[in-house]
This record gives sequence, C-alpha cells and structure tokens, in this order.
Amino acid sequence: MMFWSPSYFLWIGPALLLGLWAQMKVRSTYAAAQQEPAPLSGAAAARHILDSAGLNGVEIEEGPGELTDHYDPREKVLRLSSANYRTRSLAAVGIAAHEAGHAIQDAHAYAPLVIRNAAVPVANFGGSGGLLLAGLGFLMQAPILFWIGILLFSGVVFFQLVNLPVEFDASNRAKQQLVMLGIVPAQQMGSVNSVLNAAAWTYVAGTLQSVLTLLYYVSLFSGGSRDES
Repeated sequence: MMFWSPSYFLWIGPALLLGLWAQMKVRSTYAAAQQEPAPLSGAAAARHILDSAGLNGVEIEEGPGELTDHYDPREKVLRLSSANYRTRSLAAVGIAAHEAGHAIQDAHAYAPLVIRNAAVPVANFGGSGGLLLAGLGFLMQAPILFWIGILLFSGVVFFQLVNLPVEFDASNRAKQQLVMLGIVPAQQMGSVNSVLNAAAWTYVAGTLQSVLTLLYYVSLFSGGSRDES
C-alpha cells in the first residue's frame, strides 16, 4: 500500500477541476475588465477608499508580477501589481478596492481576519510538515505520529475555512465603496463583480481541496482504501 496513491486524485478531483475552472475564469474576466476604462487608476482608487475610511497611514506600493496584489497587515501596506497600480480600468479598481477592503477589515479588527492572521504560523507549519508526519506515521504504522501530522494539517484546513468569509467580506466592501464613492457607477459594476466573484471561486476551490485531502488521509489510515496494493 502506497501512502500516496492514484486514489488521492480521485478524492480531490472535484476540487482540482473547480480550481482550474476558477483560474481560467479569473484570467478571462480580468482580461475583459482590463479593456473597460475607469476614471481612476487602481492606486488612486485604493487611496480614495482608504482616505475615506480614515486610513491615511496605510501606504500603497507598486509590486512586481501579475495578480500579486495583497494587503500586508504587519506593515500596513497595500501592494498592487504594476498593471493594477497604474491602469485606469475596471479590473484595476476592482482588485485595488478588494485589497483596500482588507485594510479596512484590519482597522476595524474584523474578527475572521484577526483569527486568520493568528492562524498563519500554524497553517504554514502544518502545510509543510503535517502531511509529512502523517505519511511517516502511516508507513511506520505509528498512530500517534500519524494523528499529530493530521492535527497539524488541520490547521491548514482551519485557515482556509476562516479565510473564506474574510475574502467574501473584502469583496463586498469593495463593491460598496466603489459605488458609494462614485468611482464606478452602479450600472457599470458588472465587470467588477465578475472579476471579484471569479476570484472568490479560487478560494472555494482551495478550501475544498484542503478539506478533501484531510478526509482522504484520515480514510486511508482508518482502512478506507486498504484494498489497494
């Protein structure tokens, strides 16, 4: 019996397919929204949203890469990829507003964000070491080692589950702020909604994959797949 077997891909197949679809959807909706003009660049839109929320101290920086946009709660910096930092498009202002939504969450101590940030160290360690320990425990038939590994990997699952409301809430805040501040008229929000909704599915797919991975290994150790050789 191999700890890593083809049955694993059968278990997580739905998540993998959903993830591939979500990635393609993000790329296509983002490319389409890049062609639709906006009155502000992504950086200017984020600055307007942050200042309107009283977050003048949050810096906005241009970063390398594509779709690498993120908010750093430790340094209180919102980093936008070059295209979204400089471009005046619905794609740019939508993504910039989403990241500004995270900064607003941080300022208001939004509970799921606080929990998610606290879970980052556990998730990082569990992601790299949890399944390794579980694999060793399985191969050595050492239940204690296996369950320690599973417990550590459960931190990844917990992080993913808590991350879902964080991302959904940031997108909702983005949509509200863009309309309320007059950056994007309500009747032109279709492309922004498409980009943010597609991005949300990538988080759903990632969460589903981690949950199915956890269930697979627990089932394997418990004897659910012991008929393989």
